[in-house]
Amino acid sequence: MGKALLIIDVQKAILEGKGTPERQPVLDAALDETVGRLRTLQDKARSAGIPVVVVQHDGPDGHRLATGTEGWEVRPELAPREGDFLVRKKSSDSFHETDLGTCLAQLGVSHLVVGGCMTQYCVDTTVRRAVSLGYDVTLVADGHMTADTAILSHADIIAHHNDTLDGFDAGDAVVEVRPAADISF
Repeated sequence: MGKALLIIDVQKAILEGKGTPERQPVLDAALDETVGRLRTLQDKARSAGIPVVVVQHDGPDGHRLATGTEGWEVRPELAPREGDFLVRKKSSDSFHETDLGTCLAQLGVSHLVVGGCMTQYCVDTTVRRAVSLGYDVTLVADGHMTADTAILSHADIIAHHNDTLDGFDAGDAVVEVRPAADISF
């Protein structure tokens, strides 16, 4: 079973302006912690010869992730290095109209370790699609991040998705949710 680390949409402006003036520093700090854990997993994957795939969202003009803007750039801590793979997308589903499936097939990947942003959108959609396509998925419990909504904090959204997705399956493929410290390659 070939594994790959898939990091979704950890771009410079992913949370820009998503919080109130009081909450934005909390969101930014939580994102920085998440990035640190994902960086550790990236290093572990590279050391073990496991492919690293970075997904980058191409936003339209005027969007905080508008293609070609500074905010669109992948956070430097997680930017692809030589030997890594970059997949660009325009929807929440990292497989939709991208070369992700082809890339994973060429690499012989059947198991994805997934983290990134935004939990309830791109991370959730990609995890569910991956399982539906037959990939086993390990969702990094403390390796995905989002912003608060009008009724839920980012921590509540993350906890909800970790609970909902743990054990989610489609046929023989299943999602397992594990903290970064418990994931090895």
